[in-house]
Amino acid sequence: MDTVYRPPETQKSHRAVFVFLVVGLVIGALIGRGWTKAESPSIASSATSTSGFVLGLGQNAPPNIASEDVEFRLFWEEWQLLKDKYYKASEVEDKAMFYGAMKGLAESVGDPYTTFFEPKGAQEFQEALSGKFSGIGAEIGLREGIITVVAPLPDTPADRAGVKAGDLIAKIDGKETTGFSVEQAVSMIRGDKGTKVVLTIVRLNDKKKTEPFDVEITRDEIQVKSVRLKWIDKQDKIAHLEISNFNTDTVDGLNKAIDEMLAKDVKAIILDLRNNPGGFLDTATYMAGEWVGERIVVKERRQGVIVEQLAGTGKNRLNGIPTVVLVNEGSASASEIVSGALQDYKAATIVGKKTFGKGSVQDYTNLRDGSAIKITIAEWLTPQERTINKTGLDPDISIERTPEDYEKSLDPQLDRAVGILNGSATGTADGVPSSTKR
Repeated sequence: MDTVYRPPETQKSHRAVFVFLVVGLVIGALIGRGWTKAESPSIASSATSTSGFVLGLGQNAPPNIASEDVEFRLFWEEWQLLKDKYYKASEVEDKAMFYGAMKGLAESVGDPYTTFFEPKGAQEFQEALSGKFSGIGAEIGLREGIITVVAPLPDTPADRAGVKAGDLIAKIDGKETTGFSVEQAVSMIRGDKGTKVVLTIVRLNDKKKTEPFDVEITRDEIQVKSVRLKWIDKQDKIAHLEISNFNTDTVDGLNKAIDEMLAKDVKAIILDLRNNPGGFLDTATYMAGEWVGERIVVKERRQGVIVEQLAGTGKNRLNGIPTVVLVNEGSASASEIVSGALQDYKAATIVGKKTFGKGSVQDYTNLRDGSAIKITIAEWLTPQERTINKTGLDPDISIERTPEDYEKSLDPQLDRAVGILNGSATGTADGVPSSTKR
């Protein structure tokens, strides 16, 4: 999971057009007509040199959307040349060639979050969003072409082994990751419970890279409950609400936590989004709506134009309760949407470090053979139209949690949040927006 995305049930009609074009142009002739290897020459010969798409698909043929300089006949010519001339052609399955072409099509747009999943990868992606899978429990992504840890999930093998947000993964089991896609890295890192994987890590300390070092991690079954509620003080007046990701269970968990907080007459809240890599968009708008009601939470921009504004859908039950949001380099995507909205409306003070900067949205569509495609369709802006993508969000109060702090179980970011909220109770809050000083 590396993104905020809309699941299939929330997609609009224009989303389906993207899928139709991809399926129609690339695999309509293969799957729709029951393609076999022997048919490839006839398919190639049926392609027109002027319109640029494969004919013979019946009334479901895609519209002529390719430019005139795109000749799809070349695809089939290359296919046949590989079958005829590659010296190990007998060892290469047709399906592997086909899926390779699909991956190449997605990668050709140059966006690290636009991805084609083979059926196995699609299943693993869905399992990750359900909160149950087998692996090490770390979210990874591409930053400047380098496989990077977005965030280790709490109390997982990666977290216990000392993997940190921002770590660069130079090798996986001794194999260099240069040129890897996220999916290639994930497929190597995941594995059966009880097996081991060795990550060669380069860590950034004060913006200086350390020497590579190996971290051996034993894989386990990862079951992530995305919402955890703890109480800071014995009087149960300051709530520490940790959200590890925006999964399928998050809304239910959030509602239960809010019910408990209100029942105990909570006086202040620490919303902890550190190392939260994101997830479902509708969950983010729901969560933000608990603080800002039905005001605009996020704006969607395509090709420089605002095309949609999404309002909060939560029940506004936490409005006016003094709140501090904790963020760090591992807070990405949906976490940044929530943080940005609360910051813009001065509904909370943001404490920690600059966020990851993953402010684009992906459309996820299952294809008919179990594969899937995830397409970046827009970028997100905060309500005040601040950019998130590639820039991240600056906290109101910047404070580091160093590796030494982790080793000593110290948490100066959390301590600062508690100090702010305790100060707000006496009217001397440091950095708490006036709207929360109640």
